Amino acid sequence: MECLSIAVDNRERWPFDFSGEGYAGVSVVHKALSVGDYAIAGAEDCAAVERKSIDDLARCLSRDRERFLRQLQRGRGMDAYAVIVEAPWSDLVAGRYRSQLHPNAATATVTAIMARMGIPFLFCGSRAEAEMATFQFLNQYARGIRRRLRAVEQALDPLQPPRAVPRAKVLRMAHMDA
Repeated sequence: MECLSIAVDNRERWPFDFSGEGYAGVSVVHKALSVGDYAIAGAEDCAAVERKSIDDLARCLSRDRERFLRQLQRGRGMDAYAVIVEAPWSDLVAGRYRSQLHPNAATATVTAIMARMGIPFLFCGSRAEAEMATFQFLNQYARGIRRRLRAVEQALDPLQPPRAVPRAKVLRMAHMDA
């Protein structure tokens, strides 16, 4: 696995630490993020994750709705942005959160945001699953960027052999043809 440096917003109260099994090669940098709670360090304006507990999500869908929608609008301008919730969808449907927000209103608002703004909400069964989903989301974005960078490097250097063939072998073959 290639290394990944994750920027964690320094305002996060209980941030993920990405230190358990499955996070080899991950480093964490704490800093102020303008969008989201987690991002790829050095590419904070490209991909981010907004993490929510179920109670925080209910508050954002009701009392803090306008602020939340502005936040989502900023995230929408990124290459990749997702809201990851530390609870299953069934908790939202059943109203298992501390808010007077009706479950039908909560689910309708989330689905409207997904449909109209194109922002995915990933509902995870636990904090550990939310941490893994955050890592995988950012890591998949980073892997895609790395692939594109390799393609650009090859396009800019026509003498560079494809990655599947070691450069030394290509050079030996070229000398045999000469």
